Amino acid sequence: MTPPVQPLFDSAFLRKLDQLALLTRRAMPGDVQGERRSPKRGSSVEFSDFRPYTPGDDFRQIDWNLYARMERFFLKMFVAEEELTVHLLLDNTASMDWGEPNKFDYARRLMAAFGYIVLSSLDRVTIQAYADGAGSQLRGVRGKGGTFPLFSFLQRIAPGSGANLAAVCRRYAQSARNGGPLVICSDLLDPAWEDALRSLVSRSFEITVMHVLAPQELRPDLDGDFRLVDAEGGDPIEITADVGSLRQYQRNLDAWRGEIESFCSGRGILYIPVDTALPLEDFVLSQLRRRGVLR
Repeated sequence: MTPPVQPLFDSAFLRKLDQLALLTRRAMPGDVQGERRSPKRGSSVEFSDFRPYTPGDDFRQIDWNLYARMERFFLKMFVAEEELTVHLLLDNTASMDWGEPNKFDYARRLMAAFGYIVLSSLDRVTIQAYADGAGSQLRGVRGKGGTFPLFSFLQRIAPGSGANLAAVCRRYAQSARNGGPLVICSDLLDPAWEDALRSLVSRSFEITVMHVLAPQELRPDLDGDFRLVDAEGGDPIEITADVGSLRQYQRNLDAWRGEIESFCSGRGILYIPVDTALPLEDFVLSQLRRRGVLR
């Protein structure tokens, strides 16, 4: 008998998510009329600027008070409010299915929280999970009605075999119809992570990298001889864990994370390290608001 599917969140957390909104670092073009600020000019209630009247313009947009002062025709311009497509890329490769708390489960719930916040703002969500043999996509759900298919999709996704992260991101960048905010949630344990992020930068995405690691990776508590087995098929490695080797591991880890952060900073990518030891609710409600991702 198949065990019942566990809910991603309780109702109390969902009520807290209802109070949040995704912040964009710049105005983004969208598709259709929605609730998001756009660089285009439209007919919302938020005034933007004036421009001189030219033949063929709509007389209804003329500012007659300004005409009385200037004796010239000017049109009122307003900020358009348009729907955004928010892109979520979820790493469900085998290396994510590890740690306590489990990296994949944490990342899946984090993507669910992001998606719910976006749908509550009446924007559109597309989510891609990309492990070989297990990757699939949910395209273009919108509004609160999209919550059920989004959560069902994420509850069905399971960790799969290794994937070529660079190839996945390149295909996604080529196939995405629109730019917009893009959140990638991964442990980045792929030697081609730089190529992957470069391919996303080639499109008009506003990229946020959620670098998910487990506490056992960040602060290993080991002593003695161990045989490390690569979850994605690499050769096993024999190690002796002592004070010296753990210090070297920590230096290498810090250097690697610093390299990723520096790479992202130089390309306008927001880099956010994630420790799964921090309860998800605290990370979303506190850390992401502090970093200016949510408000």
